Parts: sequence; C-alpha cells; structure tokens
Amino acid sequence: MNTHKSKLTPYLFIAPAIILLAIFTFLPIIIALGISFTDMGLVGLANWDSVNFIGLDNFVRLFQDDVFLKAMVNTLFYVVIGVPLAVLSSFVIALALSNVSNWMSNTFRVVYYMPSITNIVAIAVVWGFLYNQEYGLFNYLLSTVDIDAVPWLNDPFIAKISLIILAVWKSNGVSMLIFLAAIQSIPKTYYEAAEIDGANWWHKLTKITLPSMRFATFFVVVTTLIGWLQFFEEPFVMTNGGPLDGTVSIALFIYQEGFQYSEFGYGAAASFVLFIIVILATLLQFKLRKKEVM
Repeated sequence: MNTHKSKLTPYLFIAPAIILLAIFTFLPIIIALGISFTDMGLVGLANWDSVNFIGLDNFVRLFQDDVFLKAMVNTLFYVVIGVPLAVLSSFVIALALSNVSNWMSNTFRVVYYMPSITNIVAIAVVWGFLYNQEYGLFNYLLSTVDIDAVPWLNDPFIAKISLIILAVWKSNGVSMLIFLAAIQSIPKTYYEAAEIDGANWWHKLTKITLPSMRFATFFVVVTTLIGWLQFFEEPFVMTNGGPLDGTVSIALFIYQEGFQYSEFGYGAAASFVLFIIVILATLLQFKLRKKEVM
C-alpha cells in the first residue's frame, strides 16, 4: 500500500499544473482546430445552427489571400533580420557587463532589463515621437549632419526595419540575463590556464566562452525564434499593419481577421498555419542541435 502511495505522490503534485494546462492550453487548441473547418462568425456565437462545416476552404482561401501571403513574407523578414540582431546584441551586452565592475554590472543590468517589463503602449508613445518624420529626435539628429528626413513609419520597408529596431531594444533584457548567467558560470580557471598558454581575448572567446555556453545560446535562439514568429505587439501599436500592409505579421493578421472582422473560422485557420510554422521551426532547431552535439 505504501509503495502504491509513493508512486502516486509525484502525479498528485503535478496534477494541478496538468489540469490547468489541459483547460487553458490544450482544450482551446482543440476547439480552435474545430472552428478552423467552419465558417463561424459573430452570428455563430449566438446561434450555433448558423455555423457550417466547410472543410479545408479556409486554408485554401488563406493561400489565395494577398494580405496573408504578404504577412508571411513580412514575418519571414522579421525573423531573418530580427532573430540574429536580438541574439547577437544580447550576447554583446552580456559580455560587456561581465567585464565591468559589480556596481556597473548591476546598474546596467537593471537599465537593459527595464524595457522588457515596460508596457508596450508606453513604449509606443515614446518611440512614436522618436520616429516622427517632421519633429522626431532621430530625424533631428540626421538633419544636423545634412541628411534628409527618413520616413520611419511611412515607407513599408523602412517601417519594418523601424519595428525591428524597437523590438530588439525591448527584448534585449531577458536574453542578456540568460547570457550573463551562462558567462558568469564558466570557471575562472579556464581563462587563467588560457592566459598562461598565451591565448588572447579572441581565443578565449571562441575556444572557452562560446563553447561553454552552448546550451544557453540554444535556449535563447529557440525562444527568440518562437517570439519573432509570433511578432505582434510592435506592428499592432505602432503601425496597425500599415502602410499598405507593409508591416502586417501573421499574428497581427490573425488578430485582425478573428477579432476585428469577426471571421473566427478564418482567423483560427490562420492561427494553425502559424502553429505549424512554429512547430516546424522548433523541431528544426532541435534537429540541428542534435547534429551539433553528435
């Protein structure tokens, strides 16, 4: 009897978490999957009899929708440019903070982490003034060196770059802390032995620091990639997908279709396309990691 109880004990501890996960994660996913095969709209919430099963029509329609195709291209652009910038800048900041005094490290750790916990609306207001084409600080600084004003949020391509700069600045804090913890966990004796052997800073960086923080780097890359595939807040509050749908992302497209236009079935179908993309990207990262370890 005691043996039976001891076997059940671990499951009793994890049961609340599993129940909450099932109710608030797995069940909504299953419901959304069912909705994606229907033409459910606002009327369908009040009258389920008006909801019709339409099979794969929503998915077929998605890949014939110019806005959705543009959203996929924009999301790919965000990922290809934003992920390397976010990971690299976070690592550089962490590396710099690991080589300064404790007082400076603690102070700037807070400074770099603050944007990560600041409300995105407040950030959007401040950066909106910075990006203002006529009165913004950035264009004022450019004017001091005789450079014409840049349409930061009024040109589709430049607007994407502007959002990436904002998102990288906002997201540096969390990744920086992970990198900093990984760097500080490397034994000092490794560096002391390398210095005795005549290694310079580049050798120590490439032969000791980077290999020793492989797992932290892998974790940051995977989480950053997933976050950028779901890029939503910045285009939503700064441009609402404009100009000319030049900054709309897949996540923003899902929000607009599902909650602004009340096409729940269509929005759910788009969310599952994004879901599959995220899963495939994550599996690819794990596959590459496995090959690297082998």
